[in-house]
Amino acid sequence: MKKSKLVLSALGAAAAANAVHAAMFKPQKGVIASLNKEDVNIERYRRNLSKAVQYKTISNRDDKLVDWSEFERFHKFLDEAYPLIAKNLEKTVVPPANLVYRWKGKRSDLDGVAMLAHQDVVPVSAGTQQDWTHPAFDGVDDGEFIWGRGTLDMKNHLICVMEAVEALLEDGFAPERDVYLLFGDNEEVVANSKNGATDIMNYLREKGVHLDAILDEGGAMLPVNIPGVINDKYLAGIGIAEKGYADVEVVVNSKGGHSSQPPKHTALGKIADVIKDLENHQFKACFTENMKYLFDSVARNCTYPVRLITCNLPVLYPLLLQVCKLIPPAACMTRTTTGITMAEGSPAANVLPQRAAITINFRAMPGTTTDDIVSHIKKVVRNKDIEVNVLNSKEASKFSPIDSRSYKIIERICKSIEPKAIVAPFLVMGGTDACNYEPICENIYRYAPFKIDTSMLLCTHGTNERMPISAMGDALVFFKNYIRDVSAE
Repeated sequence: MKKSKLVLSALGAAAAANAVHAAMFKPQKGVIASLNKEDVNIERYRRNLSKAVQYKTISNRDDKLVDWSEFERFHKFLDEAYPLIAKNLEKTVVPPANLVYRWKGKRSDLDGVAMLAHQDVVPVSAGTQQDWTHPAFDGVDDGEFIWGRGTLDMKNHLICVMEAVEALLEDGFAPERDVYLLFGDNEEVVANSKNGATDIMNYLREKGVHLDAILDEGGAMLPVNIPGVINDKYLAGIGIAEKGYADVEVVVNSKGGHSSQPPKHTALGKIADVIKDLENHQFKACFTENMKYLFDSVARNCTYPVRLITCNLPVLYPLLLQVCKLIPPAACMTRTTTGITMAEGSPAANVLPQRAAITINFRAMPGTTTDDIVSHIKKVVRNKDIEVNVLNSKEASKFSPIDSRSYKIIERICKSIEPKAIVAPFLVMGGTDACNYEPICENIYRYAPFKIDTSMLLCTHGTNERMPISAMGDALVFFKNYIRDVSAE
């Protein structure tokens, strides 16, 4: 009886301690700094974004298929739309169409800062043009949205940066550090052997430029509202690294012949086993320290009953990892992903294939190289009589620190614009131009300051891509404050 009472007492004490822990498990309170009261010209932003969309700056893996005259027309438009930038910033075109603007600062002894964007957009998929509410390259402004290809990826970002710089010039602001605006011409061509951002980086490196901070596209200000769990919050994810990319072809060869005399397994049958081996042997999953930081930040903003559980995150991580592995959008944050995307076999229905091939798209976690991916394939595929060919690849980026001056500036401005924001670092799943600047910068961040509903992100690269006008004001305020602060001593 005494033993039972002791057990119950111990359990009660543990529950009480956990309740106290949960009650104290909250975001750290700090003074939210006030922002400069910036004048912003939303009407000009709307007008210029609408016009920018009308230039069909579509990139292609084959440079010969790119209409470079569209880029030239776009450059001319920028000069006309932003006369103070044209007058006060030094502009260089790095061939074929990359733009470098230098806003000379007062202090030549300080490292400069840069804001990135890409001019190019993806094409509209053939046969889907009629599915658009408004034509993809008309830049229609219906009073609620600007419609068109590039309104989210990422002429909205590019024009917002130009608007902010033009407005600061109108205010008479002069930066202490050099401020660079770096606009690549082919970011949408993933893992291309000729990369515009790399050309810009090499141009700057040859001039001896080292940058203190870079800001490119990445996370956004996304609403988070799960009734009873986390209420009326926003998640501002600052990308501090991005995954690598590799297209790998695996080939199986066979004798082929007439389909009337098939063997037990054709080349396609053998390649099917390769697919099963790859899908059944995924890369090992784990939580990076930065992902744990993200989980902790979100957990502290949950409602009190839920915090009775989330305050014990370290104990829950093994279970949480198993759950994440079952959910593709979460699993991709924990491991290098394996996506079988293409297959080929015989050229005719009555011919046995002499060659069967699949293409696998891998998105590599930082620390996993293309060589590691090739080794993984050869290890997990039981059929050792295969060819493995790397078609395209780009290594994962390094992690940027979250205690740098520039990261803290982004964090502070986000919280000042939206006090309900949860600001946390995260790993970018796709690719950006930013990783190409690692030779000249250690503090590289990926954040687009647009408050957009998560569902709207699904139309990026898709039908009815559009930018909400309601998100423009805060984005302009962000960039004006960011440029003021990051360009200081």
